[in-house]
Amino acid sequence: MMPQISETVFNDIPLSFNAHPVTGNVKLLTNADAIKQSVKNIVLTNFYERPYNPFFGGDVTSQLFENMTPITEYNVSKNIRQALKNYEPRAIVDDVIVNPNEDLNSLNVTIIFRLRNSSEPIAVNVLLERVR
Repeated sequence: MMPQISETVFNDIPLSFNAHPVTGNVKLLTNADAIKQSVKNIVLTNFYERPYNPFFGGDVTSQLFENMTPITEYNVSKNIRQALKNYEPRAIVDDVIVNPNEDLNSLNVTIIFRLRNSSEPIAVNVLLERVR
């Protein structure tokens, strides 16, 4: 008799809380979709936004008020890598690509990562803009 190999499934609740059209229950995000949502949340969270965990997040939006230089791009990339290393153990970050748009004072960030149980790369795009 062959032993069963169970696949690890990552579940998460979508932040939109959209209901399933038939059952009315909240649809769950699984595997890649769940981790994509988590990666976006970590990147978009600034320090001191989470009670009792002041250093959670990437704190990258604070870099948007700096001059757009290669040093700023490097710091954003480094902050994202460190935040994902600390707070998202399910993802292995392969690359963080930062493309500045000086005219709009924004950064287009592409994060390429793999799931711990998969070798397929997944890309997440996040647009970082100044609010003020």
